[in-house]
Amino acid sequence: MKKEILISIIIPVKDGDYWLDETLYAIKRQTIFYCAEIIAIDSGSTDSSLAILENHSVHLIQVDPTSFNHGLTRNIGVEAARGEFIVMTVQDAKPSDEFWLEHLLNGFENDANVAGVCGQQIVPHDLDKNPIEWFRPQSPPRIKKYYFPGPDKFENLSPSEKRSVCGWDNVTAMYRRSVLLEIPFKKTNFAEDALWAKDTLLKGYSIVYNNWARVYHYHLNEPEYVLKRSYTVFYHFFMYFGFKPKKVQNDLISMIRNAKVLILEKKLSVADKFTWLIYNWNLRKSINQSVALFLEHCSLGEDVLSQKHNEICKSVPAAIKPKTISK
Repeated sequence: MKKEILISIIIPVKDGDYWLDETLYAIKRQTIFYCAEIIAIDSGSTDSSLAILENHSVHLIQVDPTSFNHGLTRNIGVEAARGEFIVMTVQDAKPSDEFWLEHLLNGFENDANVAGVCGQQIVPHDLDKNPIEWFRPQSPPRIKKYYFPGPDKFENLSPSEKRSVCGWDNVTAMYRRSVLLEIPFKKTNFAEDALWAKDTLLKGYSIVYNNWARVYHYHLNEPEYVLKRSYTVFYHFFMYFGFKPKKVQNDLISMIRNAKVLILEKKLSVADKFTWLIYNWNLRKSINQSVALFLEHCSLGEDVLSQKHNEICKSVPAAIKPKTISK
């Protein structure tokens, strides 16, 4: 007898064996996994990802890697899903506790107009992850709901306000399947989630942010990766919301602030603290290089900007397995 499916969890997969087993076990430990299914969409993995997926008995969909698209490929999973609710996540994100699905689902309570609920990414206190980004909450989790009674109310927001309201995140998000069928993800190689949030708000639906629904997610970044990923983020948020980035602070004051944070972390050796201090300096340097490059191209017009984006970001920046990268 097949179990009753309420929630379908969709995970795009590509050479994710470093993370995948742990991610799937964490999902299966969810308190309400008994009414859930996992759909993995693999786009040409050549590592042991397929064997891991088979071991976990997930519903596997395979697509040609040349046809992968962050928006359209996810729509394939939605079409195949049996659940009333759809969860989007990624192969290297792990629920922080066993209540992740519950927290996402709770965001739909008593409001049929809620189209989706988005959680929060956090970075665990692991020695192989940037200590400056470790999760250090300053206040309890908050729940926010956004709704605009007419499209003009949203369009009258400033670019930064639009960007903030549509800070949607397919690393940890739940949707009504009926709404995803009505408003599917658009063809795009980045920020399909933010664009969906915009389209959904313009249609008169509500969206909810529930920071109780947390996942561990982290990328250790090399300069080239940072420059390309930052550029494509800037490009898409400018095209969607008219939002332009500003340079991040990267001077002696910012280095001193980082040093103070690192000094207080007793888990780190002196050598590690120094390594991470330099790492964060170079990280901010790469971001600022990307900002400067983007603003230069942006000043030349959208046609030139799009051309430069295609040249710089020929392929979608992807997470690098930690064991293959050096700080």
